[in-house]
Amino acid sequence: MASLLRQIVAGPRARHPEAGLDLCYVTDFIIATSGPSQTYPQLAYRNPLDQLVAFLDSKHGRDWAIWEFRAEGTGYPDEAVYGRVRHYPWPDHHPPPFRLVPMIMASMRNWLHGGDVLDSQTPSSLQNSMASPVKSAASASAGATTSGGTTTRNGNRVVVVHCKAGKGRSGTMATSYLISEEGWTAEEALERFTSRRMRPKFGAGVSIPSQLRWVSYVDRWTRHGKKYLDRPIEIVEIHVWGLRNGVKVDVGGFVEDGKTILALHTFSRTERLVVEAGAPREAGIGEMLWDLAGHSAAVGASKAPEEAELAGATNPKDHRTPVEKRRRHALIRKGTGLVQKVSANMGDGIEKAKSKTSSNATTEDSTTTQDTTTQGLKASEEPEPGGLAVIFKPSQPIRVPTSDVNVSVERRNGARKGLSLAMVSAVAHVWFNTFFEGQGPEQGGRPSDGGIFSIDWEAMDGIKGSSRKGSRALDRMSVVWRAVDNGESKGEEILEPAEGEPVPQVAAAADWKGRGDDDDDDDDAEGMEWARSSGPGGEDLVGNGQK
Repeated sequence: MASLLRQIVAGPRARHPEAGLDLCYVTDFIIATSGPSQTYPQLAYRNPLDQLVAFLDSKHGRDWAIWEFRAEGTGYPDEAVYGRVRHYPWPDHHPPPFRLVPMIMASMRNWLHGGDVLDSQTPSSLQNSMASPVKSAASASAGATTSGGTTTRNGNRVVVVHCKAGKGRSGTMATSYLISEEGWTAEEALERFTSRRMRPKFGAGVSIPSQLRWVSYVDRWTRHGKKYLDRPIEIVEIHVWGLRNGVKVDVGGFVEDGKTILALHTFSRTERLVVEAGAPREAGIGEMLWDLAGHSAAVGASKAPEEAELAGATNPKDHRTPVEKRRRHALIRKGTGLVQKVSANMGDGIEKAKSKTSSNATTEDSTTTQDTTTQGLKASEEPEPGGLAVIFKPSQPIRVPTSDVNVSVERRNGARKGLSLAMVSAVAHVWFNTFFEGQGPEQGGRPSDGGIFSIDWEAMDGIKGSSRKGSRALDRMSVVWRAVDNGESKGEEILEPAEGEPVPQVAAAADWKGRGDDDDDDDDAEGMEWARSSGPGGEDLVGNGQK
């Protein structure tokens, strides 16, 4: 019964014919798998831990170790995997705090080169200095590097990476390792992960735009000497174009070593200045429902938005004929047009009914009146007014503790007086890192003290890591930031530990028993039908004659 339930949850996902597990060999030394469990109810539909351990023992003996990235908890205690596990947790659907990246890369490298998993020291250089890889930027030399001998990769060693579904977080780190330690390009690494982890026509391996942005950061970090400066950041203001009514804007950041995302500030009405009033006309609820349904779902794919960085590399190649593409695009345009027409007519009907009963209706400027009523309440009556150009200016400084910045938006469609129920119609967010947006790698590890990060609506992260965001909340957003100058330290310079140096883990791993939200997963919600299984050489490992 449990096996049947796993197949139902997985949908058409291919399973490893020998182990009956959801895993793939990204390369012959990196295995990606969904998160295992040894307790119910998760054990009924996730990889059984005992089966995973038995498979790894039979194939790799004592030469395997796990790197897990689950802030929600691993689902098993360390001793269940012989203690061969390293913890670098961060929340699902998000990129990691970048300061973890050098630690993850170094610990994986040292294990693959023959070191011990607990301290990741290589046998050839155990005598090296135990200097900390974290230094004050004020005291660190601009050209400082860690020292230590180098070794070649042990051909028997493998790294097993997992998060919850073995896709977003695992893919981000697997591709980052290939880029930073194996000399692959970002495009090559992403293409490899998609081809090995995903079944044909079932979308991208790493599909969340912010995670793809982190992969591009890793590429730049690698090409410019692996220097990283982490420092507190102040958000000066946020400029938004095409802001719809009813949109809430938050600024957040990582706390608790990256295990938690804290909302640091929510902009109030008094902190938004409508520079140019009049939000663009929109389709409304119909558009939101169409987006939530996702036209890509019709072909079973979960792709990265075309506007996202490296989307062309991570998305599977489109092998449809030109005729099939034209038919598909025509169908989408037709469906979108019908939904917009119906929704617009529905909205016009509400506004016409309101205008007939309104005693204050005037006809001095019919065009202005029509635009205003279409948007619902007048800007002066809106608790969260939109506009063609709006500036969010905090009354008190917003200080983000690290260089990783999160900006999220949520829109509620409850502005119209004719609608008694307020409902969330749009959710989106974006992560960026000011070290990289300030050209830190290209400036010898010394980023600019301020800058502007800009993004279009289409390139933002969607609901639970998907590309679906609901109805449009804005057209474009620019975040003005600057480094916090507290007169003491200019930040911490994070260096990748050299071979033989101890590599820190997160001080306290997440509770392995979890927080009761294990089922809150975008990939499970989408049926997890995208996964494939493959062997070390890339061959498909599927049962029942599937290809």
